[in-house]
Amino acid sequence: MTIRIAMWSGPRNLSTAMMRAFENRADCVVSDEPFYAAYLAATGLDHPMRDEVLRSQPNDWQDVAAQLAGPAPQGAGNSDAAVWYQKHMTHHMLPEFGLDWTGGFRHAFLIRAPARVLNSYVAKREEVALADIGLMRQVELFDRFAEETGAAPPVVDSDELLRDPEGVLRRLCTALAIPFDPDMLHWPKGRRASDGVWAPAWYASVEQSTGFAVQSGSDLPSLPEHLQRIADAALPYYERLAAYRIPV
Repeated sequence: MTIRIAMWSGPRNLSTAMMRAFENRADCVVSDEPFYAAYLAATGLDHPMRDEVLRSQPNDWQDVAAQLAGPAPQGAGNSDAAVWYQKHMTHHMLPEFGLDWTGGFRHAFLIRAPARVLNSYVAKREEVALADIGLMRQVELFDRFAEETGAAPPVVDSDELLRDPEGVLRRLCTALAIPFDPDMLHWPKGRRASDGVWAPAWYASVEQSTGFAVQSGSDLPSLPEHLQRIADAALPYYERLAAYRIPV
């Protein structure tokens, strides 16, 4: 039976690099932001490559949910993949989008300091509000899944992931009850067939990567006043989730 993992992240949280790590496992297939088109269709928001995104995916959230809860994609050897990793953006999960399809999934959360998220986000899309970075919705989803399962889902902090990729990935795999695979630490450069059609607008850096770029510094970027206000408003949500991050 396929293990279905839902990784709940905000934008610019190293979420695509984490997807690369899982896709590099021999036992795993991945899905890249499957609710993106449904989110754009429901909100009417103008995002980079909006028309291409809408054409590339189902526009009805119920169609997406049925796919994600349906038959697993084939992995190696033309059999169902052992692990199906689904990369989800929490802000895509609008309140009217149901979550009953997630029954039996193993959930995890990927977070990043709001100042880092905003500093990266505005390089791709200048217009940004607190809801766009997903932290409020991330907390709501965390609370829901913790209540449903009776345990707090594992939380990975992107800064800690960059400081100790192997250690954090090993602990994440343990928390998800799957074996750690050293191939998660490195991957080939370039675009993947599994990448969303929006990759040219958002994935330039990860396409040049071959692994997690280990960092040692911890200083947060300096933000202009309007972005700092958003970062300050987001901080309590980030800190709430950070309290549950997997041990370092």
